[in-house]
Amino acid sequence: MIFSILVLTIATFTNLAGTFMPDSSRVLGQSQFSLQNRYANTRINEVFKDNILLTLARMDNTVNHPQAISWENINKPRTYTLSLAPGELFAFHEDVLAEYKGKPIKTMKSHFNFSDGFKSSGALYGDGVCHLASLLYLAAKNAGLDTYAPTNHNFASIPELPKEYGVSIYFSPNHEAANARQNLYITNTKEIPILFIFKYDGSNLTVSITEQ
Repeated sequence: MIFSILVLTIATFTNLAGTFMPDSSRVLGQSQFSLQNRYANTRINEVFKDNILLTLARMDNTVNHPQAISWENINKPRTYTLSLAPGELFAFHEDVLAEYKGKPIKTMKSHFNFSDGFKSSGALYGDGVCHLASLLYLAAKNAGLDTYAPTNHNFASIPELPKEYGVSIYFSPNHEAANARQNLYITNTKEIPILFIFKYDGSNLTVSITEQ
């Protein structure tokens, strides 16, 4: 099921567990998919799910080196946040296109490889990060942010998301140009800070973008 909504004004909302949560923020855009439905094969789906959750754990410094990884803890329901100041750029990794160089930037703080603790389904390490990027891309589009994904993920479908929102993510040392073309760029074009909220309820992952 695709869950995608643009809300113009909101003062309160309900979290995925059904708890009423008062909030003075304004929700700009939102998207959701199930982490139980990333791949038809159960074993491979677990790789995708774990890599998605590890990306978020590294983003907020819950995990900053492979020795700190506890898959039991990473798989627990949790909310992660990332803020962007006005004019600040988010990119999935640090290799960016020329037009973005020199701008203040935040990233996922990962290269999605074995050295960072990521898993492989057999073909490559980091399976699943393209799914996370695509979910974020959809939420950012719904929020009306300046968003650019140079390379579409049209070589493979991403369950629960329309094909036009598929984002290809790639990072390999000493391949800056190729890396930059397989990245996701989101700029905070608002006059106030915004917050990315990643909420995992044990099954579904929801990305909400709000004004702070």
